[in-house]
Amino acid sequence: MESAWVDRDVAALIDRYAKDGVPAELALRVYTTRLLGSDPKLVLHGGGNTSVKTRVRDLLGEDVEVLCVKGSGWDMARIEPAGLPAVRLDPLKTLRSREALSDEDMVRIQRALLIDPMAPNPSVETLLHAFLPQKFVDHTHSTAVLSLTDQPDGAAVCREVYDGRLGVVPYLMPGFRLAKKAAAIHDVDPSVEGLILLKHGIFTFGHTAREAYERMIEMVSLAEARLRRGRKAVFATAQLPQRAASVAEVAPIVRGACSRKDEKIEGAYRRPILEFRTGPGILNYVNGADAARYARAGVVTPDHTIRTKNWPLIVAPPEAGKAGEFQLAIEAAVKSFVENYQAYFARNNLRCNHDKRMLDPMPRVVLVPGLGLFGLGRSKKDARIAADLAESAVATITDAEAIGRFEPIGEAEMFDVEYWSLEQAKLGKEPEQPLAGQVALVTGAAGAIGDATARALAGAGAEIALLDLDEERVCALAADIGGAALALPCDATDSRRVRAAFDAAVAGFGGVDIVVSNAGAAWQGRIGEVEEAVLRRSFELNFFAHQFVAQNAVRVMLAQGTGGALLFNVSKQAVNPGVDFGPYGLPKAATLLLARQYALEYGKHGIRANAVNADRIRSGLLTPELIAARAAARGLSEREYMAGNLLGRQVTAEDVARAFLYHATALKTTADVTTVDGGNIAAALR
Repeated sequence: MESAWVDRDVAALIDRYAKDGVPAELALRVYTTRLLGSDPKLVLHGGGNTSVKTRVRDLLGEDVEVLCVKGSGWDMARIEPAGLPAVRLDPLKTLRSREALSDEDMVRIQRALLIDPMAPNPSVETLLHAFLPQKFVDHTHSTAVLSLTDQPDGAAVCREVYDGRLGVVPYLMPGFRLAKKAAAIHDVDPSVEGLILLKHGIFTFGHTAREAYERMIEMVSLAEARLRRGRKAVFATAQLPQRAASVAEVAPIVRGACSRKDEKIEGAYRRPILEFRTGPGILNYVNGADAARYARAGVVTPDHTIRTKNWPLIVAPPEAGKAGEFQLAIEAAVKSFVENYQAYFARNNLRCNHDKRMLDPMPRVVLVPGLGLFGLGRSKKDARIAADLAESAVATITDAEAIGRFEPIGEAEMFDVEYWSLEQAKLGKEPEQPLAGQVALVTGAAGAIGDATARALAGAGAEIALLDLDEERVCALAADIGGAALALPCDATDSRRVRAAFDAAVAGFGGVDIVVSNAGAAWQGRIGEVEEAVLRRSFELNFFAHQFVAQNAVRVMLAQGTGGALLFNVSKQAVNPGVDFGPYGLPKAATLLLARQYALEYGKHGIRANAVNADRIRSGLLTPELIAARAAARGLSEREYMAGNLLGRQVTAEDVARAFLYHATALKTTADVTTVDGGNIAAALR
């Protein structure tokens, strides 16, 4: 590991922040915190913290000594000065004389001592930073250091590697007791350059930001050097099928098995989003014959447990072409996982006098021999976090096993951290959106209706896959929606490419729950004279493309076993044909019947099929030129033509999108056609 310090970047950051009145010491603290947070071998997803002791003016204009420490919820890689709230230091230091201090009182005191009462909560390890005398203090969960500490003889290994340069602190949960213990060990030898927190992480400190940071780099490098010595081969491979199933075949089955029915809403499921990872190191790990021992031993650092739980789900290796066997095996494995988690909770809750309430018992990480691993979460962001932490654990445990035997904290300690209110607070308690945990695929996404529908579904919490022939526009839309939106450039009339697009969506999210089959174009011609080629092209896009999309949607939804929604854009031409629009209306009428056929045949699987019948929407079908021509033919202005309905109101793409959003959430509606046209009796179905 090498220092990433760059003098030029330091000077630029100091100058930039000086314009906002930020002192150089705090700017330096921000700079090195970002360096630490940008290295996944040191810090991942909210882990770690840093501090600096300095002086500031409080709101009354008095000059006071403070501890600027990382605030809860801030990402070290992107931290700003506001992410290092200032806390009055002298009152913090007096707390060391207390015999005991509850977590709740600790949090209240720290908030009461904030210079800015609107600042975020200081880190749960604020007192440890405060009780150490050094000006700059850094804390990370270095994977290399964890590989040394997560050993039966971790303390002895660390003493050998650091030869007195670092103090060694026995495992304690973060908070008041750990802060006091760490300070006491520091006092025994104040010359130490940092502290090893067994089975937790590493602290380094210094008189300057650079000294503390580069000590961290040096100490982690010493750990890495030790891991390169005396390694043994890991791991012996278990017996695997000759041909492993693909991610596209496995992911929906994993996702369905790890979903559960919503107890409050009939027909609803709580589904996870998946993030897949693989590679030589991961495969070596998940394929290990002894994986049940080392993978289920526990978390590499307690900080991970709120994101990954304390152990992963390990499933049987899936064989290509044997999806049914794999589904039965994983359903049994999930059932066993939940039962084991419930038993773990019951044992430890009894120890805690029954004062805890059990969290969701479903797995957050799934190891699939022959394939890789999945991270699971209620959003793509959460799934990526779980996968990142699982991948970090693979590296840490592999190194630990290569020099000894992986041994983390025990079950009781894991439970205490998992159910610690201060750790749970890191997850936040924002209200969940109606489509959270669901994946929506929209075809014709580059058009006005597809664009508006994708945005509406994303706004309701769905993960979005966008399918369209126009690669440039669909990629731009995905970037604009942001998050994990997936662009799938594809010709919907090509059945092989549609299947590949669905497989890509499955690989990206784990499955598909809502499909809006929206792609279409309005070919014209007098029906008795139209060329055969025109009629065939219209049927390819306005009927067969819908069938290809629906077939693939059903393929995925059946594998998941959690139902879903097939939504079709059929247009008013399906029931109210217009002159010279036979080439468009005929396949649309067939698509209306198609929607009802899917409703009839797949309702027993919880798959709903509904249609939206829209008219006079400014889109790719009704272009400005066509609108102008039709309006002129009727002696109307363009607006009068567009609002030529019973309500006299112009209907927009956003209005159609709201109809699709309604159907995405209407769990007890199928075989329905919703009209969005402002009122056209000739197009009314009933």
